[in-house]
Amino acid sequence: MSDNSLELTSGALRLALRPDLGGCIAGFWFDTLPILRSTEPGDLQASRPSGCYPLIPYSNRLGYRRFRWHGHDHTTQPNFDDSPHSVHGLGWQRPWTVESARADDAVLTLVHPGDADWPFAFEARQAFSLTASGLNLGLSITNTAAEPAPVGLGWHPYFPKRPRSRLHIELTERWESDATGLPTRKVPQPGIDGDVAHLAFDHCFEGWSGPARLRDEKLGLRITSSLPYLVVFTPGLKDYYCVEPVSHVSNAIHMAEPAQHGLRTLMPGERFEAWMKIEVSPV
Repeated sequence: MSDNSLELTSGALRLALRPDLGGCIAGFWFDTLPILRSTEPGDLQASRPSGCYPLIPYSNRLGYRRFRWHGHDHTTQPNFDDSPHSVHGLGWQRPWTVESARADDAVLTLVHPGDADWPFAFEARQAFSLTASGLNLGLSITNTAAEPAPVGLGWHPYFPKRPRSRLHIELTERWESDATGLPTRKVPQPGIDGDVAHLAFDHCFEGWSGPARLRDEKLGLRITSSLPYLVVFTPGLKDYYCVEPVSHVSNAIHMAEPAQHGLRTLMPGERFEAWMKIEVSPV
């Protein structure tokens, strides 16, 4: 085990964390079977190939790395391949500090002073709690700036694409996107129910209700969250797919009514917190 990693166990479940690599989950296993896309923690070199990383202080794309907030213009930095946008916030690219760690739970923290990647100071906290039947995740952000700040939260878990991997999610609407990934219009989406191999999504969805159910020939998973939106990414040529609970529509900060699309405004000292649960059942 790397000096930079933490491992939690409960029953047949094992969770490996890399606080130094964006506070990410390196791997999550049932016995030796990966539940998330998993790498032994000592072998992981970056957070993007991990099993899951936090999305903070916003989810998905921030259009063209600039925004106007309360009468002031701000910019962010390129952080994602050759995208013209900033993507997934900054928490996944910063080292986190271990606040506490026990056999089956851990807490990581991040202090952001405000910089060129994100102008508003904040403190963030991740909590991981492993039970015999699953994983409980908590994520919070506290505005430590002297002014109101826009915030969003989420998780970016990657699930292994195995034979007969199948998704069942109750939804009502889907955001169509332009060629750069920015949402353009909302259309009806009568849920998702099908084999992952036959799905072609890279969208933010609204109207998520009930658990997202993931199933293959090895495992059944139930994903629930306090967050109301879901990003689903099913790349055809990859060996993984993503089901991401998030607090707001992608690029909500550029929409006419950001709050109506989930973006929060935190006053100085105010906190926003969320949870996600992954329940695991062997088939």
